[in-house]
Amino acid sequence: MTRKMTEWVHKGKILVSDGAWGTFLYQKGLKAGDCPELWCLERPADVLDIAQSYIKAGADMIETNSFGGTRFKLERYGLAGRVAEINTAAARISRQAAGADRLVIASIGPTGKLLITEEVTEQELYDAFREQAVALAQGGADALCIETMSDLDEAVLAIRAAKENTNCEVICTFTFERTKKGEFRTMMGISPAEAAQAALRAGADIVGTNCGNGMERMIEIVREIRAACPAAPILVHANAGLPQNVDGKDVYPETPEMMASFVPELIRAGAGIIGGCCGSTPAHIRAIKTAVDSFCK
Repeated sequence: MTRKMTEWVHKGKILVSDGAWGTFLYQKGLKAGDCPELWCLERPADVLDIAQSYIKAGADMIETNSFGGTRFKLERYGLAGRVAEINTAAARISRQAAGADRLVIASIGPTGKLLITEEVTEQELYDAFREQAVALAQGGADALCIETMSDLDEAVLAIRAAKENTNCEVICTFTFERTKKGEFRTMMGISPAEAAQAALRAGADIVGTNCGNGMERMIEIVREIRAACPAAPILVHANAGLPQNVDGKDVYPETPEMMASFVPELIRAGAGIIGGCCGSTPAHIRAIKTAVDSFCK
């Protein structure tokens, strides 16, 4: 496989991404209040096992254990000075699992800082994303997956930082919630069409949506993005359904078969890269891969 997702998607190939990482980390012993990204340095074998499990399930690409890898998130654990070390290690671990034939799409999540409240400047956000993006690229990432975004200004700064300082392809996905009117919007009130168009203008190569919704709701979101962005590759990382609280814990109800059943309609809506988010496992990815292969026969 060439390490250019956009080339494959434009040729009509449907690619399969990986699933949830947090679920795995907690199963392996991560405690509430621990820094997940620090495991890239202190427990790399466990992180590698997660990445390898998705490769074995048939994923064409895997993310990295770096979602909270900006200095703003790491400073909560006293780790702001180890951004480069942690993110480079995260990418190297996933690169090892992916080998030469699979892709590494390194995860970059929100900083938790809001421009609107003036607790951070645009330059500070840009610098933080640049620091993380450069380290992930140095670790061997093929693409940078800027994900779970809700603030358009923050997303644009992250895209610019990634495009201007690395040679990686850039993905940008947003998280949407259904409003009382039945529309999908980010927490900042941005529609799927607005978010995708702005991300592409900022330089993103691939746009899409992750988290917040199961496969069925993602179909409607993808249709809106496709109508607004006819030629853009679209990535979807869906939850395994909407979480249900059982005995104080969030449980995701969709089985692998249930998630996979929506794959054909999701592809017809315009998705070119399909994977999972919260609650999804290697079994879900294996089922999605089977559904993709069946659809593409």
